[in-house]
Amino acid sequence: MPDTDAPEAAAKLVCRSVWKFFGPDADRLGRAADEGTLRPDELDGATAVAAVRDVSLSIREGECFVIMGLSGSGKSTLVRCMSRLVEPSAGEIVFDGENLLSASEKRMIEIRRRHMGMVFQNFALLPHLTVLGNVAFPLEVQGVGRSKREARAMEMIALVGLSGREHFFPRELSGGQQQRVGIARSLAVEPDLWFLDEPFSALDPLIRREMQDEFMRLQSVLKKTIVFITHDFDEAIRLGDRIAVMKDGAVVQVGTPDEIVLAPATGYVSEFTRNVTRAKVVKVSALLSPAGDVSPADVAGEVSDRATIAEAAPLFGESGVRLLVRGRDGAIAGVLERDRVAAMMMRG
Repeated sequence: MPDTDAPEAAAKLVCRSVWKFFGPDADRLGRAADEGTLRPDELDGATAVAAVRDVSLSIREGECFVIMGLSGSGKSTLVRCMSRLVEPSAGEIVFDGENLLSASEKRMIEIRRRHMGMVFQNFALLPHLTVLGNVAFPLEVQGVGRSKREARAMEMIALVGLSGREHFFPRELSGGQQQRVGIARSLAVEPDLWFLDEPFSALDPLIRREMQDEFMRLQSVLKKTIVFITHDFDEAIRLGDRIAVMKDGAVVQVGTPDEIVLAPATGYVSEFTRNVTRAKVVKVSALLSPAGDVSPADVAGEVSDRATIAEAAPLFGESGVRLLVRGRDGAIAGVLERDRVAAMMMRG
């Protein structure tokens, strides 16, 4: 399912009909996909594997865009295609108006070094370098002077909460602390686009939750454009502004967490949402009614349109029937009716 909700004019990264084939016959199938002559029956009988199938996405400036799916769904291959760490077989990938598939290898190295940050599951810290050395390393590769790169690295170390540990080696840190070093290192180059491929999946549940909280705090400060990969639906709906759900290399639905939970497009998506507590996911903005001429006497209180239904429900008290809802700019966005909240919670 193509992403039709994000106008390309407002997008930081655009994928248009991206395919990736592996195995025998991959080149022929890639050419056919590029020319628009690829037939469905060719895929059914092909010896090549279509790891990414005709993916079109627009990722907006400043949003956290989550790509999720089970193991083998193609999500990690897709994110590597976006940075050309894996070469797409067909399609277009446009970053800040530049078609990356037309860029030379030298240009791609420059883009990755100066405009893209990447964090992966396995930390990939250099064991012989301290925390400071690891975080400063990308700047050293860029040729930044020692005093300047170390000053920038110290800022990032403080940002991720590791001040005082800058002279520790990776072996002296916990798993969560090592991942913080990886995050600080990826941010040192001040990337325009930040890729995170299952960065917390190797961590224990409590540390993972802590790192999610830290990630949300960082994003509230930095407001980066983020592509976040996960197989964990709870993590996806907690962190994502929008979510793309993948299956067998194809994107089957794109939407906000509210839309994915309330209106799953396929049975596959429904399986992910089946055990989700709706009230903890759905935002107040999803159930808004027009404010009309509501007077202060008619409302039990006020709530932000970014709050979840679970956060808003207690504000009704015993007898309140509606809440006044305000947007990020402080303006009245509408009202939240008690009956609509009750109906949604009754549905699950």
